[in-house]
Amino acid sequence: MRRSFTVALERYGYRVAAAADGLAGLELFRDEGFDLLILDVMLPGLDGIGLCRRVRETSLVPVLMMSARGDGLDVVAGLEAGADDYVVKPVDTYVLVARIRSLLRRATYAPVPEPGRAAGESPSPSGAEVLAFGDLTIDTAGMEVFVAGSPVALTPTELKLLLEFAAHPGVVLERHTLLREVWEYGWDGDSRVVDLCVQRLRRKLGRDRIETVRGFGYKLRR
Repeated sequence: MRRSFTVALERYGYRVAAAADGLAGLELFRDEGFDLLILDVMLPGLDGIGLCRRVRETSLVPVLMMSARGDGLDVVAGLEAGADDYVVKPVDTYVLVARIRSLLRRATYAPVPEPGRAAGESPSPSGAEVLAFGDLTIDTAGMEVFVAGSPVALTPTELKLLLEFAAHPGVVLERHTLLREVWEYGWDGDSRVVDLCVQRLRRKLGRDRIETVRGFGYKLRR
């Protein structure tokens, strides 16, 4: 399966480096720079969940988890470990490539410039690109987040999710809306992806910052 996916992804123009087990994968990750990691949960030696945790100790690189049990604990454990998304084996190549493209777009995401100002120009004097919600500050030009003045490191998915909330403060956003806007699902996906990413945001920003509206979704408190 590893060889077949390597060949398929190379045909789509990606450069691929593969490892047969988790420890070899960790060594490869430390020795080289990667734009994205695909981790199989069932890796020998160091499994994919453990490898994801080790990666998250030093890196915010996008992580796509691959699981053979789509409704099992593997999915939850992988997302809690810091994975951005997951696919269930067996997976068609076009689905895998769609998930990869979505993750890479998030990793290079930049907000739309203000009307009348081209991308790359200096922020407006009004400071409209800095959003503040209590002690939470979001610099949408520099793509930086601060809580009480201290910087907070967010993965690309966590950052795009926060920016989606910040664009609609006080508005309840349903899970399927977040799946469409952040994860770019063209169909109803697994809402656990949203729930667990919100949990990670709460751990980093404060548990009361994002409010659960039962039966509907989530909203960012003003």
